[in-house]
Formats: sequence, structure tokens, C-alpha cells
Amino acid sequence: MVKKSRFSENSLLILISLAEKERHGYAIMEDIEKNYDIKLGPGTLYGAIARLEKEGYIRVLESEDRKKPYKLTEEGQQYLTEQLKEIQKFTSIGMKRLGLV
Repeated sequence: MVKKSRFSENSLLILISLAEKERHGYAIMEDIEKNYDIKLGPGTLYGAIARLEKEGYIRVLESEDRKKPYKLTEEGQQYLTEQLKEIQKFTSIGMKRLGLV
């Protein structure tokens, strides 16, 4: 199996946002700001969206208006699950070493 490259924190936040439901760009920015208190600029957001779409982790849905809704793909869901498990492993080890668990 080919090891996929890791994406930035911003990309993971976008995937997490889309794991809940389909969203257009502005709605993704609002969701991330509301839940994580992180404000992504449009350039950062759409650059990450382009990379995620290129990798096949998200896709654009057809829309009647100019807003483009994005959806997490099955491959994106698998990738996000793997990344979150890896983060959880790092966090668990760190917490143990700090004596917090």
C-alpha cells in the first residue's frame, strides 16, 4: 500500500467539517471558526479544498446556484479516520508521558 501524504491541520479541519454534512466553502469556514475558533482565509480554504479534491477525498456536488457544495468521499472518510486514529495515538502517548492518565 502506498503511504498517502499527510495534509495540514487546515485540510483535516475541512474533512472533519464535511464528515458531518455537505457544505459550501463559506459554510465550511463558519463551521471551523465556530467549533475551533480558527479563522481560515479564502485563499487558505480554497487551496486546501483544491488539494483535497485532487486527492479524491472530497468532491463538488452539482448545484443550482453559484455556491459549490462539497461532499466527503468514501476515500476521504477512510483517510480522515486513519488520520484521527494516528492523532489519537500521539495524544495518548503524550498524555501518558505527562502523567495525565
